[in-house]
Amino acid sequence: MKISGFTFVRNGVLYDYPFLESIRSLLPLCDELITAVGKSEDNTLEQIESIRSPKIRIIKTTWDEGLRESGSILSQQTNIALDQVSGDWAFYLQADEVLHEKDYPAIKNAMAEFQNRNEVEAILFNYKHFYGSYEYIGDSRRWYRREIRIVRPSKKVRSWGDAQGFRIDGRKLRVKLIDASIYHYGWVKPPEIQQLKQKYFNKLWHSDDWVDKNVGESAVYDYSKGGKLKLFEGTHPAVMTGRVKNQYWQFKYEQEKVSQPFKEKLLDSIENKLGWRIGEYKNYKII
Repeated sequence: MKISGFTFVRNGVLYDYPFLESIRSLLPLCDELITAVGKSEDNTLEQIESIRSPKIRIIKTTWDEGLRESGSILSQQTNIALDQVSGDWAFYLQADEVLHEKDYPAIKNAMAEFQNRNEVEAILFNYKHFYGSYEYIGDSRRWYRREIRIVRPSKKVRSWGDAQGFRIDGRKLRVKLIDASIYHYGWVKPPEIQQLKQKYFNKLWHSDDWVDKNVGESAVYDYSKGGKLKLFEGTHPAVMTGRVKNQYWQFKYEQEKVSQPFKEKLLDSIENKLGWRIGEYKNYKII
């Protein structure tokens, strides 16, 4: 069984992505790792080259700045890497997503178990969305719970929408959910860098006028917008140890000051009691 990893990144240093940690967490599970590296304003390319792994194959790309609709440039870059994989399974991580080493056995076992079961087109992971600091994770329906991160590659499998998931000719993939998680750190950055990222990132969806109006001119990001959170009680992936230790900004979460719309509060309450997320968007079909 051959396992291909694939990912993409641009300006990873400038926007403080844990892209090196992401790559290092994926390498132990892969025989090859296809990395689409967009032309950057920093030394992202050199940082990846410094890993010096023979498994890594870099594809240099140039992002089309004119693609400013629905984040489609992200799926385009994902597909550039996906089209180069040669494994039985293709394992995808985005530049702010990291695997925990404790989940390696479950992931390996799942790929082996489903390798010859062609009805299983992809493998579904749970998510831990960190917000504001490395101590808190999202705890409301505004944070998606699961997504596909391993696919059975073929020319028909395409990154979907803004690269959150995958489909075949617009059809949702048939998946198996496994007991493993993706640790998502996209909302853990110094407030000034998070704001810089938001100003750029939203341009992948919206016009400059929209970004000016909705992101604003503040030099720092307002982390009070994260909604309901809860303390993270587990451990971080080993590759994240340095980042967790070196967090220098302060983040204070005051639950009593969180303002939730009544509908969200009601639906969260039902989910907490019954484990059922009413109206949940699912970019997959669990079998």
